[in-house]
Amino acid sequence: MHTAAEVFAEQGYNATTVRKIADHAGMLAGSLYYHFDSKESMLEEILRTFLDELWSGYDTVLDDELGPKETLEALVTESFREIDRHRAAVAIYQRESQQLVAQERFAFLAESQRRFEKTWLTTLERGVADQVFRADLDIRLTYRFVRDTVWVAASWYRPGGRHSPEEIARQYLSMVLDGIAVR
Repeated sequence: MHTAAEVFAEQGYNATTVRKIADHAGMLAGSLYYHFDSKESMLEEILRTFLDELWSGYDTVLDDELGPKETLEALVTESFREIDRHRAAVAIYQRESQQLVAQERFAFLAESQRRFEKTWLTTLERGVADQVFRADLDIRLTYRFVRDTVWVAASWYRPGGRHSPEEIARQYLSMVLDGIAVR
């Protein structure tokens, strides 16, 4: 699946054929059909695996019942861990999910998006209510900013690079929570 994910991420869903995936994997296309009935099945498995692992990590964070700041920190850190584990799947998700949700087999993407938004918005709202985050924040705008700054990292992050996912999360959180100006 790793090879298929890399090809989908690099070529895009529409431009990727089973033959291209097989060529990159060094096998015959027919061999892939033994395991998957279509490229849609491959893509579904890639995205489900990524989202299942993402939600397993997020659920662990949420089950810990941390304060809002600590929850935000843990969600960001878990997000970077998932980018590290599933960079290609994240790239596919970002690039293709809007078109894929129209297909019944990919309806799980829309549900995950709703759950994701609710999780992050609730955390930010709790932070404002608990006076941990500023009261003048536009919660929706803050959510979009944090979401986009974290998840766009999949476009440049490479596993095994100079910084661990935890170090990148720490730096991002420092910028988001403390700003970048000297106080």
